[in-house]
Parts: sequence; C-alpha cells; structure tokens
Amino acid sequence: MAASPTNPYSEAGVDTAAGDLAVELMKSSVRATHGPEVLGGVGGFAGLFDASALRDFRRPLLATSTDGVGTKVAIAQAIDKHDTIGQDLVGMVVDDIVVVGAKPLFMTDYIACGKVFPQRIADIVRGIAEACSATGTALVGGETAEHPGLLGPRDYDVAGAATGVVEADGILGADRVQDGDVVLAIESSGLHSNGYSLVRHIVTNAGIGYGDNAADFGTTWGEALLEPTRLYTLPLLRLIEQLGSATGSGSQGVHALSHVTGGGIAANLARVLPQGSWAEVDRSTWSPSPVFRVLSDIAGSTLESAEGTWNLGIGFLAVIAADKKDAAIAALAAEGMPAWQVATVGFGARPAGEFEQGAKGVDGGAVRLVGAYADGAK
Repeated sequence: MAASPTNPYSEAGVDTAAGDLAVELMKSSVRATHGPEVLGGVGGFAGLFDASALRDFRRPLLATSTDGVGTKVAIAQAIDKHDTIGQDLVGMVVDDIVVVGAKPLFMTDYIACGKVFPQRIADIVRGIAEACSATGTALVGGETAEHPGLLGPRDYDVAGAATGVVEADGILGADRVQDGDVVLAIESSGLHSNGYSLVRHIVTNAGIGYGDNAADFGTTWGEALLEPTRLYTLPLLRLIEQLGSATGSGSQGVHALSHVTGGGIAANLARVLPQGSWAEVDRSTWSPSPVFRVLSDIAGSTLESAEGTWNLGIGFLAVIAADKKDAAIAALAAEGMPAWQVATVGFGARPAGEFEQGAKGVDGGAVRLVGAYADGAK
C-alpha cells in the first residue's frame, strides 16, 4: 500500500483543517449579524454589503476605524477564557465611529495565532458577533491566520476595522462646540481595553496570579480584569437623534463626543474641543470604580498618577448644549448608562496653571483635571 502523502504546510505548523473547523463553529454567530444588506455567505474572499440605502442620504460620508484589544488578551490566554475579548474589540473599533455621529454599517476582524484551537477561535468570534449585533453592525468577514514560530502555540492577537456613515451636515466635532457647553461623563464598565501593560506590571510585581481569588471583586483576578468594554454606540446614536434637529439637519444638542481610550480623560477630551477653548474636569463629581483604587493601592501610587493611562471610571465624554443637559442625563439613564456633569467649556482667557492641549496629532482645546476624587459613589 502506498504511503499517504505528507502535507508540507502541516509539517511547518499550519493546520488548515483546524482553520476550517473554526469557520464552521463560528458560522451561526456571524450570520446572526447579517441583515438583508449583507450579500453572500461566510467564507468568501470578500464581504459584500448593499450600499443602495445610502442613496437616501443627501451627502453620505463614510467613517472608518481600526483598532485592537492590546495586552488584555494575555490575561484571556492566562485563564483560558476567550468569550469576552470579542466585545472588547467591537467596543474599541465601533465606538470610535460614533464619535463623529456615524452609524456603523459593517465590520471585519483579524485573528493571528500561533496555533488554531477551533473552539477558542469560535469563542472569540462569537463575542465579536454578539457585540456587533448589540451595536447594529454587520460582521461581514474576517481572517484567522496561524503564525507558528512567530507566536507561541497558545498566543494570539485580535484586530478589527469598521465602516459607518453619517450625513455631512451631521458630523459631530470641535467646530460645533460653543462657549458654555456642558461636558457630561458617561460611566465606564471598568478598565475597558486600555492600560493593560500597566495592569499586568502591577499584578506581576505583587506576585498575584490571575487564578488567585480577588476578595475585593468576588471573582478571580483574571475574571475581574477581563470585565468587557461597555458598548456605547446605540445609546449615543439615540441620544443624538433625540436631542437633534427635527429637520434632520444635524444635532443641535450633542456637539462633540470623545471615547476615553489610550491617553486618558484630559487628552481625549482635548482632541474634540476647538483651539482657544478650555475645560476643567472636576474630580469630585465621581468616585473611580474599585478596580482602579485596588490596583493603585497595590502599586503604592495615586489615582492621579494613572490619569494618562486609565479611564478611571469614564468611558465616554459628551459635549452638550447647556440647555439639553438634563434631557441628556435622563436619556442616558434610561439606557442604563449613568452620566453626570464634569466640566463646562470656556473660551478665551483660562485659569493659570498647566493644561493638556490636544493629543494624537490634534491641536485642540486645553483640558486639566482639578480637585480630589470623591470617596464614595457619585
């Protein structure tokens, strides 16, 4: 009997059969995100999205964003829990699109791994698909690639890209911001997906294992640190519509939005304020969630020292017309998203002292945090 032919690719460490099985396991989750706009099935070379609905726009502008989850995946790998990382990815990507007032249309994902474990890949993609459904986003395609020799067998990283649409005269941003506008903070669900290199450094230096019990949280450390990123997309889009113009010519209530990600509160707010404006964010209006306090205590540092790294309990900032503040807070509360005023935007001469001005290449407004954090719940 002739010997079975060998598979050189398999001998090199790439298991195409495992990749095919992973696709089969994720198919139903991905299909659940598809509306009539998505053409074709799972597994094609390209995803197809019917854009004919954009003909109803006066001047549609496409918005796009791409991001990853960062070193948070190392904790998922450490405790072999992979069903929340997908939501983190969607939160990081799709919630950047809503910042300009855009409605997400579709998303694609990319997973690079040292070895394909089909159920693990399916868990990741299921998390992505469920979060896409929760944000009104179609997951139209993706790629899983094995990189043996470059990544360890149990290592992986994830990335994604999304596209949305907004009317040209409905774009939110610094040009809409006015003197006296109110800055609302919207509560985060925890660390979200930023600053995990610092988190892991603190935990490692303290000799804490991710499987260890975390008495402050009632879970293991790994489970507490994997708390998924809150999804803001649909509540914010509904807020824009509710406070906007009756004629549909753009928001008259929500002027700018900021996603508090890498760089922290001040830097991300400064990016969406116009040059010449300033804001002082009042720390006394909220108490950072326990995860921030516990990690800071373990590190022997202050919350203030982490302000350029962690969101400290604020996931989004909304710059709102002052007369719409109460309506905005009520609308967000109805969505299960606590919000409160942290600042007022000023123009012209600003108080003496150092401010953070602009970030990520944007020469925007000036922002600083003032006061002391509240000890208890806000």
